[in-house]
Amino acid sequence: MDEPADIGRRVQRLRKERGLTQRQLASPAYTPAYVSTLESGKVRASETALRFFAERLGTSFEELVTGRPARLATELRLGLTDAQRALAEGAADDAAVRYRRLLTDAENLDLAPERAEALLGLGDCALETGELDDARRHFEAAEELMAEQPLPRRARAIRGRAIAHLLTGELRYACYLLESTIDELGTSGLADPEALVLLYAAVIGPYIDMGAHARAAHAAELALALTPQVSDPALVAGMHRQVARTFLAEGRIDDADASLAKAQSIYRQLRLRTDLAHCHWMRGYVHAQNGELDGAERELRTARDMLAAKRAALYTAQVEVELADVLRRLGRFDEAAVLVSALLELDDRHGAVHAGGAHRLLGLIAEERGEPEAAEEHYVQALALLERSGASGDLADLCRLLGDLLRRGGRTEAALDAYRTGLGHRAAPGTTTLGPPPSAPPYRQR
Repeated sequence: MDEPADIGRRVQRLRKERGLTQRQLASPAYTPAYVSTLESGKVRASETALRFFAERLGTSFEELVTGRPARLATELRLGLTDAQRALAEGAADDAAVRYRRLLTDAENLDLAPERAEALLGLGDCALETGELDDARRHFEAAEELMAEQPLPRRARAIRGRAIAHLLTGELRYACYLLESTIDELGTSGLADPEALVLLYAAVIGPYIDMGAHARAAHAAELALALTPQVSDPALVAGMHRQVARTFLAEGRIDDADASLAKAQSIYRQLRLRTDLAHCHWMRGYVHAQNGELDGAERELRTARDMLAAKRAALYTAQVEVELADVLRRLGRFDEAAVLVSALLELDDRHGAVHAGGAHRLLGLIAEERGEPEAAEEHYVQALALLERSGASGDLADLCRLLGDLLRRGGRTEAALDAYRTGLGHRAAPGTTTLGPPPSAPPYRQR
């Protein structure tokens, strides 16, 4: 709301444009003297009074107190909806162009909520295209704009920031952001179901990557319990997609496939192509875990083609790691090596975990080709990439592979060192790098 003097001048201008006297404007609820005081800027009128005068002057309350035509804000919100739809359909570059234009408009109109929404959209676009530094900056700026808002309103910005850190391999910090927010929601009495489901679904991935399977399963259990209180179908679908990961970790292949089927059905109805591609990706992984390699290849190629067509570079690279592993298991070593070699260009800012996965695969391929020295080099490089991430499960697996390779080569002491290192990563899953789990926030079941 503008200062009283600005509002007063606006009231006076609109009154004269409409040919009204102060008495006519004031009648029947106020006095001409009050209108005179208002127009001179000597009184800060109440919202009730300003809404009365706005109606008498034939304008909106928003335009009267800010000077901005209400239609501009409405058009801006419609533009944000269109940009969100473009992103959901996988057109991240087009959506980013729209969000940037809308951000400028929102800044010019001084509309903080719309500025925050545009920044959140830009953050999501940057995640899709793999520009993780940009994603973090956008989410941080959105969170700063919403600093005075209740925590549930800020949950999406915090979740986006955590995902950006996760994708750069900073698993511990991603867990810290999500866990501390969940705890704060509980202690503040703001245990909003949709915010909690968003955060629980986001924390499942880093938990599993860090070997904290019990903690991931507990987060999935809490998210499922809250589902009846969630009205956003896309959020429910995302939750089912992440819960499938906990089923996979527990060896419950059929449950994982059923959970993914629920997510896919919702994504198809909503026409969310990028999210649908992620479901194909995970179903490919499910098939691979179940030994159904031909089905896995089909699903993963579908996911890769859908993501590549939308220029989702980072996610495409992640799918290609999975696809290369399936090709290796099918004995198609040359195809796998060509596919995975391109992923070695990923750096610490754009997917160290996945570059580490690429080196691991190249090490396996080298072993199967009878090239132990090349295999050892790739395993060591993979370890170096993953050590800072805290991905305990991946690190333990690499240490085992390296130890087996060294033992077969007669280097027993070096093999023992590798095994001991691996055991250190697996000694207490979920407790070696994380503090106490977040408390389950209180909520009412319906």
